[in-house]
Amino acid sequence: MSVNKVILIGNVGRDPEVRYLDGNAQGGQPAKVATFTLATTEKYRDRNGEPRENTEWHNIVAWRQNADVAEKFVRKGTQLYIEGRLRTRSYTDQTGAKRYTTEIAVDTLQLLGRRPDSADGQQQAYQQPAYQQSAPAAPAQRPVEINVVDNPSDDLPF
Repeated sequence: MSVNKVILIGNVGRDPEVRYLDGNAQGGQPAKVATFTLATTEKYRDRNGEPRENTEWHNIVAWRQNADVAEKFVRKGTQLYIEGRLRTRSYTDQTGAKRYTTEIAVDTLQLLGRRPDSADGQQQAYQQPAYQQSAPAAPAQRPVEINVVDNPSDDLPF
């Protein structure tokens, strides 16, 4: 058994670059891919008690629906929650040298934080659900009803 799972929360380093690939067309539509960088920062104190930061940069690759979301909503500085898989691939650069790169292939992309200022100057929280690259959804199930009784004497002290 093996597991290849990456979970990141960080800030986008540059606007997504979106491309269309004709070779992987499904149903006549070319596949869409968005690439961008994501920064994760670890804050800690060194042995002398001085605050330190260590920032890691991750190459993110989002396909199809996740690429649509990235194209429409993701900009430099956007805070994201990403789940995906670690992928390493090789390529030949312009000088003919073989290079390797490690990327995160996105399975789930969720917008965090606040939307940029709207026209009326108000900030609004994102109400966007997570987008996942997955199999078709299961048939709809009957919603579960929950009866909540508001009884202040039962309130917990915390």
